[in-house]
Amino acid sequence: MKAFGFLSFGHYDLSGSGRMPGAKENLRNALEIAVGADELGVNGAYFRVHHFAPQHSAPMPLLSAIAARTSNIEVGTGVIDIRYENPLQLAEEAAQLDLLSDGRVALGVSRGSPEPVDRGYEAFGYHPAADDPKGAAMAREKFLRFMAAVDGEGMATSLPLDQQYPRMYHPDVPVPVMPHSMSLRKHVWWGAGSRDTAVRAAHDGVNLMSSTLLTEANGDRFEDLQADQIRAYRAAWKEAGHQWTPRVSVSRSIIPVTSEDDMRMFGIGGDEGGIGYIDDGQATFGRTYTDEPDKLVEQLKKDAALLEADTLMITIPSQLGVDANLRILQNFAEHVAPELGWEPNTKGTVTGYPIAESS
Repeated sequence: MKAFGFLSFGHYDLSGSGRMPGAKENLRNALEIAVGADELGVNGAYFRVHHFAPQHSAPMPLLSAIAARTSNIEVGTGVIDIRYENPLQLAEEAAQLDLLSDGRVALGVSRGSPEPVDRGYEAFGYHPAADDPKGAAMAREKFLRFMAAVDGEGMATSLPLDQQYPRMYHPDVPVPVMPHSMSLRKHVWWGAGSRDTAVRAAHDGVNLMSSTLLTEANGDRFEDLQADQIRAYRAAWKEAGHQWTPRVSVSRSIIPVTSEDDMRMFGIGGDEGGIGYIDDGQATFGRTYTDEPDKLVEQLKKDAALLEADTLMITIPSQLGVDANLRILQNFAEHVAPELGWEPNTKGTVTGYPIAESS
């Protein structure tokens, strides 16, 4: 593990009871957690995107605000449900964010997860074919179009010269969306929940953001299944012959207990994860780590997938506010991360492990 960041689901209160932050306070808390994390040397601030739920939704305003207030921390998503997106608009927004942040972007996208509404993307104006009940084929088509736009391919055709305003192009030539960021392709991640989707991400030439669950259940522990997924991804990357080194992230729920307040709030032990049912099938979920720092180090050094990844995303209880979450990140940075190989954000841009060493 070279780097770690926090992954926020951004839960907020709809009732106005005051027991949890409301939408406005939640957004401001997310910004302040990211600013504080940047000062601690944390490498990334990542946000899960859900629609029709009291969680983070449209991420670009928040990511831009964080980029403007910070110097080193990476800003990103884990993940954007691309079924809800106009791929060309997303490419424009992502390019602007990449340029404004000096390349501090980790844009995770995927087909998306189960949601509380029926085919919510249709309310946004996107209708998959009748034989595509979960929008997977539509998501694939949108992703490929998004990546073509990211790569600067022509997305529209210029008019005859006398019809152009302003007159900029030769007639009948392909025109890309703008602006274009040369580094953006290397900052796109696919959120993969299976070996097959991880292998496809490798062939597509994007980084791997391994999910918090895997849609496999063969009795193996989650971290072992995930390590196999990462190895399959790297083998496929090598086979595809891409000429740059990708990054790989995993997500974990980890809370170091360093005080009596921590003990009262979080306890000791966490849970072991296990097998559950989601999205019409069985899935394997990861465990939760809650313990004293020396015991966390011992446990995490046995996590096969964490040993394979260059970046760890720690899911945080964002509804607890700024101070509690910065304490979790500070405790991890001071007492756990250095024992796992962590390099603070002041060391520069995070890079992946060379494929030859891992495949």
